[in-house]
Amino acid sequence: MDRTDPGNPYLSGLYAPVGEEVTARELPVTGHVPDALNGRYLRNGPNPMEVADPAAHHWFTGQGMVHGVRLRGGRAEWYRNRWVRSDAVALRLGEKVPHGPRHLDTDAAPNTHILRFAGRYLATVEGGPLPYELDGELNTIGPHDFGGTLRGGFAAHTVLDPANGELHAVAYCWAYPYVTYLVIGADGRVRRSVDVPVEGRPMMHDFSLTDSHVLLYDLPVVFSAQAAADGTGIPYVWDPERQPRLGVLPRDGDAADVRWLEIDPCFVFHPMNAYEEDGRITVRLARYDRLFGKGSAGPDESPPLLERWTVDLAAGSVACERLDDRPMEFPRVDPRRHTLPHRYGYGVVAPAEGYAGAAARLHLSGQEVPVANRRVGAGLVKYDLERGTSEVRHNAPGEDSGEAVFVPAGPDSAEDDGWLLSYVFDPERGASDLVILDARDITGDPVARVHLPVRVPVGFHGNWVPDAG
Repeated sequence: MDRTDPGNPYLSGLYAPVGEEVTARELPVTGHVPDALNGRYLRNGPNPMEVADPAAHHWFTGQGMVHGVRLRGGRAEWYRNRWVRSDAVALRLGEKVPHGPRHLDTDAAPNTHILRFAGRYLATVEGGPLPYELDGELNTIGPHDFGGTLRGGFAAHTVLDPANGELHAVAYCWAYPYVTYLVIGADGRVRRSVDVPVEGRPMMHDFSLTDSHVLLYDLPVVFSAQAAADGTGIPYVWDPERQPRLGVLPRDGDAADVRWLEIDPCFVFHPMNAYEEDGRITVRLARYDRLFGKGSAGPDESPPLLERWTVDLAAGSVACERLDDRPMEFPRVDPRRHTLPHRYGYGVVAPAEGYAGAAARLHLSGQEVPVANRRVGAGLVKYDLERGTSEVRHNAPGEDSGEAVFVPAGPDSAEDDGWLLSYVFDPERGASDLVILDARDITGDPVARVHLPVRVPVGFHGNWVPDAG
């Protein structure tokens, strides 16, 4: 079955899947790769091998493909793209099915994120499947359950606590009436698992972590058995009758210790970061007013907008303040600042024309500042959250930036002293570049552009994985 369809935006243009696995060595570079960048830039995303019904295909489905660039000694040593080998992928490619544990008889090739933890490269996805372990050249080793200590499925998103090196996650599955808060020790074994009852089987794509609490986003996007039976899009719908709420769980607490705080209807895929000071939790995130209300073909009903939520633990209240009216997603921070106060944040900004009614005004620090719109592909934004300012790197017509990952220049460098790495489509070549920007000057010329031999389809999340030692 053809995997492209000009009538489905997720199977055409920059979203269209690529059909081959490629290995290219000694990649050409414009500029100079910083000598300090020794490691791998990896990014995961859906790349369906076959599509039974192109009209019903959704971006969130499709087998995962990891794209990676190896940097070392000022050189770009290789580019690789590899499908994650679930059973079905391996059989389709004529290979042996990978060994390893299974959960709920799921056969998923995780397509959402890629990280390295406890010496293992892990591709992740939400909704119940296990992560899959890859090797350093992106070959699949197999499903991974943290040495038999993970009794259920895993999550798309995790937070690495910079204080102790432990990995935190909140996992959900449509088959279970609860979500599970997980803590994986630096030894790679689950040391804490807390089941939190949640009715209605909501989609809980991500969570937030402070040094003392976990934030759970129980919002009105829920599993629909009817949508699953219909086989259209993804089986989640907007439930206007569901009361949205934010759960606040002490990191050392049990399910009975969760405080549920009511909030206005919305949906959140991705928080930027959370921290707490003087009895208040501050979290910045990309908020949708509504999602999947017209079926599961979105997200396209309302733009994702940057907000700051302030949780007053004494009053039991959540105050929400919009910070930017420009559509923004894939927020990231310096990973050393996870769970801690931070000055800077980064994200992908889309043209406001792409969302009905989206104004172009900036509300940082209580001030409204008009910003110019351009009909270009997605660009990058850097927020100075202390000064209440932002800088936007606008792409040339036809270019499109993926999620940008911040890499500090050194372990003790300043918060924005480092680089932003992102895959950017170059329409003149019809292929993508790994673009390396100086994080202190994101509107300036790139430090380097690593020219890849192929297009990297629009995808999801990734990480910079430095060489050990």
